[in-house]
Amino acid sequence: MSYKLTDQTAQLSINGSIYTLPIIEGTMGDRAIDISNLLQESGYITLDSGYKNTGSCTSTITYLDGNKGILRYRGYEIEELADNCSFVEVAYLLLHDGLPNVSELESFKGLIERFALIHEDMIHFFDHFPSHASPMSILSVMVNSLVNYYPELSDDPMDDIDITSTRLLSKIRTIAAFSYKKSMGHPLVYPRNDLSYCGNFLNMMFDKPVKPYVVRPEVVATLNKLLILHADHEQNCSTSTVRLVGSAGVNLYAAISAGITALWGPLHGGANEAVVDMLETIYADDCNFEKYISKAKDRNDPFRLSGFGHRVYKTYDPRGKIIKKACDEILNVLEVSDPLLDLAYQLEEIVLKDEYFVERNLYPNVDFYSGIIYRAIGIPTNMFTVMFALGRLPGWISQWKEMHGDPATRIGRPRQVYLGEKPRDFIPLEERE
Repeated sequence: MSYKLTDQTAQLSINGSIYTLPIIEGTMGDRAIDISNLLQESGYITLDSGYKNTGSCTSTITYLDGNKGILRYRGYEIEELADNCSFVEVAYLLLHDGLPNVSELESFKGLIERFALIHEDMIHFFDHFPSHASPMSILSVMVNSLVNYYPELSDDPMDDIDITSTRLLSKIRTIAAFSYKKSMGHPLVYPRNDLSYCGNFLNMMFDKPVKPYVVRPEVVATLNKLLILHADHEQNCSTSTVRLVGSAGVNLYAAISAGITALWGPLHGGANEAVVDMLETIYADDCNFEKYISKAKDRNDPFRLSGFGHRVYKTYDPRGKIIKKACDEILNVLEVSDPLLDLAYQLEEIVLKDEYFVERNLYPNVDFYSGIIYRAIGIPTNMFTVMFALGRLPGWISQWKEMHGDPATRIGRPRQVYLGEKPRDFIPLEERE
């Protein structure tokens, strides 16, 4: 992937030796010092625990400016996409580097409808998971197993990638809904081609023989927004995992399965679930806001307010603004009576008026509101991270696709600084004390 090599350079001085390092520039003016040849030239590596200041790749997919609160997919503002597009349109954008026209969108939808079913043999897999199995573990296993039913992908990773991508986008929602139905002991609900992507998923989740589910357009619209807001987010933990695992040459399904597993972590995809857990804790303690606000301010207390602030955004999370509005609208439409939802709004109001949180830009983020919305529309807490995975899937696939199409890609191989023992003499077993 090409990038702009600037006229500027950086110089690194090590023990009197000067090393000149190129500076590259992205299309939005973001700059990076290229250290790819530093080890070869100097014998030194750089150390950046957690990769907080390390660029692992160049990319054309997502632009993120945490200081200004900007998020764009393929150059389009997230606000415009969330207000004007369906999730399927945004998935097409990420996968094809452009928004679809009418015929392209219809063709894309047609493929999604065509691939909605999963192989009947796979349905028996669900029977062998215990009833309390995590939906994320089921999702990861089932996605990984898809390669056994579509082995042609193993021949050439980029051959028929559009078909493979659409197949995965379609089947993952069926797998997710089936895993929920199995955990509830309910009969499976098969996909319907007359419903939209999100409407189909909601119907597979909630339709019952004794009580048919009514797909409400307001709920569909809100779910579309949620999935769009989660569709990609630059080189986060799960996306970096997809790229790193994919760089080894594994098939797309295996790389996505690894991304799902990374997202399962409570520090990543479990954030909105943590919000509900936090609200339940406060509610169980007689809604003692003052106590938990004080705990959150105490540096020596491990308690933190979940859903406030963001590691990347140093100002307001742009997705938080969008989803707050959607949250207000859907709760008004559904007329949901839930003490936890009332509690969430009270907590938000308190935090937004508290100088401690305002000064530190600890505003409600997308995870705070998404958990509230999922709870309101009936998604159980243990499915929250699965919903995150459904939204993030087109971003993961796009990143995998971009990586494989870049001739500069090499197998990922981070380095380390060794802190273990120095060379030691080997002692035979019978002589060891």
